[in-house]
Amino acid sequence: MKNALITGITGQDGAYLAQWLLQQGYRVHGLVARRSSDTHWRLRELDIEGDVTLIDGDLADVSSLTRALEASRASEVYNLAAQSFVGASWSQPLLTAQVTGLGVANLLEAVRQVDPKARFYQASTSEMFGLIQAERQSETTPFYPRSPYGVAKLYGHWLTVNYRESFGMHASSGILFNHESPLRGIEFVTRKVTDAVARIKTGQQKELRLGNIDAKRDWGFAGDYVKAMWLMLQQDTPDDYVIATGRTTTVRDMVEIAFRHVGLNCEDYVVIDPAFFRPAEVDVLLGDPSKAERQLGWKAGTSLEELICMMVDADLRRVS
Repeated sequence: MKNALITGITGQDGAYLAQWLLQQGYRVHGLVARRSSDTHWRLRELDIEGDVTLIDGDLADVSSLTRALEASRASEVYNLAAQSFVGASWSQPLLTAQVTGLGVANLLEAVRQVDPKARFYQASTSEMFGLIQAERQSETTPFYPRSPYGVAKLYGHWLTVNYRESFGMHASSGILFNHESPLRGIEFVTRKVTDAVARIKTGQQKELRLGNIDAKRDWGFAGDYVKAMWLMLQQDTPDDYVIATGRTTTVRDMVEIAFRHVGLNCEDYVVIDPAFFRPAEVDVLLGDPSKAERQLGWKAGTSLEELICMMVDADLRRVS
């Protein structure tokens, strides 16, 4: 039986990954920063809270990472923890740099010291592409991050490559494009939309305030994407992979799907609010997942329409 350690286990991806690894027969350990609010609801919603072992620790504290690695005896380490809300990275740039960027250095160094043969996964992001340099973004597309979050993630990404090349570690990065689910945090636009649609439908809310609804994103289902993380660590050779659907959609169209699912016209409820525009916008993201399809045998299995309807239904159950 393999042992795995997941940082960020109480987040959306961490919960789905824990569920997947348990189904594969792993012993799953999760790092939990006690400065975080109670986010165990995701583990409870997937009915796995009692099946994982939680360990106190923080990416900003190397000694706690060392203890977590020793306690878990992990042969696979998945680094999903981060200050991951792009909008907050402008108001908290130093925290974002310390956790999302330097936290990767802390964990890589801890793995190298405790068990350099352990396989390491770094959660990179499509936000590193930012001001896109190619119509479809692949593993060879130049990066141009447009937020402190994207910059911090880029540091973690290149450091993972550096540790792989410098120390021969089995360290891989998944450059994941936007991936959502009913477990998504309410601060992210997809969940903000589906929660608002549920509340408007049930008479608990009157409007939905949004920023740039013409921005385009490549949206997939988080439950599909965590399987790609696992597949990367099953390969003989570590590498980096773009994980995406290969389809881009505007926020406007995503909103229309959500309202249409409950029989409402989005134009009657959506209000454009300049307060929600970013200082530097990422206008379009469109991933090219052909390498992952070819080498990992992975492909997105959930359409945007299926995903948004799934999220609206889950929020309808919650608000009712």
